[in-house]
Amino acid sequence: MKKYTYSAKENDIQKKWWVVDADGMVLGRLASVVAARLRGKHNPLFTPHVDCGDFVVVINADKVRMTGRKWQQKTYYRHSGYIGGLKEITAEKLREKRPEDLVRFAVKGMLPKNSLGRSIFGKLKVYAGGDHPHTAQQPQPLNVSANL
Repeated sequence: MKKYTYSAKENDIQKKWWVVDADGMVLGRLASVVAARLRGKHNPLFTPHVDCGDFVVVINADKVRMTGRKWQQKTYYRHSGYIGGLKEITAEKLREKRPEDLVRFAVKGMLPKNSLGRSIFGKLKVYAGGDHPHTAQQPQPLNVSANL
């Protein structure tokens, strides 16, 4: 009898849309659940080299929490490409300028660092307010606190 491991194909997976309310959620815990859902680890047909995940819409990103003194101490870096072009910003100032980027950076760090991770990251939609333009996809609410 020949046994083999099933490898999911891209068109075998039905992708769903989920909406997550980040109001009062701790950033790292929220990001780990969202990254696992984007990657497809909840799916019994999960295959590491195939995009098996769902689309995730995160709303109220400006109301996310951080524990301890991370608002003042956590810094995000970027480089312009020029000599001496290293820029840094604290989490507190980033929340004032672009609160969506807090969630984006946290989730992106939990995804694979290759072309598959970049394509998976494209399925994440983050919005600072409580409304989003993806109502036509009929996203279902995802209970993040039950997945922790």
